[in-house]
Amino acid sequence: MERITARDGATIVLHSTGAGPGIVVVHGGGVDISIYHRLAAALADRFTVHLYNRRGRADAPPRTSPYTFDEDIDDLAAVLDHTGAGNVIGHSSGGFIALTAALRLPIARLALYDAAISIDGSFPAAWLGAARAAAAAGDIARAMALTAGGINTHQVTSRWPLPVQTAICRLFLRTPIGRMMGDLLPMTLDESALIHAADSPASRWAAVTAEVLLACGANGPRYYAPANEALARTIPRARTLEIPRSGHDAINRAHPRMIDPLATFFGAEVTNPRVSP
Repeated sequence: MERITARDGATIVLHSTGAGPGIVVVHGGGVDISIYHRLAAALADRFTVHLYNRRGRADAPPRTSPYTFDEDIDDLAAVLDHTGAGNVIGHSSGGFIALTAALRLPIARLALYDAAISIDGSFPAAWLGAARAAAAAGDIARAMALTAGGINTHQVTSRWPLPVQTAICRLFLRTPIGRMMGDLLPMTLDESALIHAADSPASRWAAVTAEVLLACGANGPRYYAPANEALARTIPRARTLEIPRSGHDAINRAHPRMIDPLATFFGAEVTNPRVSP
């Protein structure tokens, strides 16, 4: 464990494991790095994996207000500079942060899994206002139900009556992972609002020069695949990959069907950037 200084003077706690080329993980919105330990362990025999909590979580400094993703990008810049790593993994809203950072920072390779990037309205947001209102009123179970149903549109449970979904979430909030996600839900909603506000054509990302692996789970929400395809048609050195029998949390479960493509991607020789037409 190391402590490094962010650009604004705050302290970032870096948790590193393994040996080999460095990979920095930018985690998703409603969690902290505790659920990415399997991922780090599975890659540690070939890579040095660097985990750090984003602001407002666990051992990270608090967020500034008003919050923007620029703070996360500055922190990622500090981690990349300290570690010398050129490889990044971004998950969910961490994928949006990582791809945005690739427009500004020297990232050589970027693997995104279920990246929350809205292309021409692809990211669902109709649920967001009601969820934020419920959270503001202190009804975290209802806010979580609205969020889960709004994001996980592929699941049958998203079509169940809201009181039933809320009752399930109230039980989920009693579990350790549920308590963590409940505590972090206001931040998840903030990030979802920023992602929705950043909706754009895929051309916004055309200047990304990193090699990019745009991965999604075959058992996850259906909107990730077409967004990835649109990005792959625009980003010069990008390709898509659908991971079979995998949901949104597959990167945390670290099954070989997830780890092997990541290891192959980060272990290959870096190709020369091609010039866009």
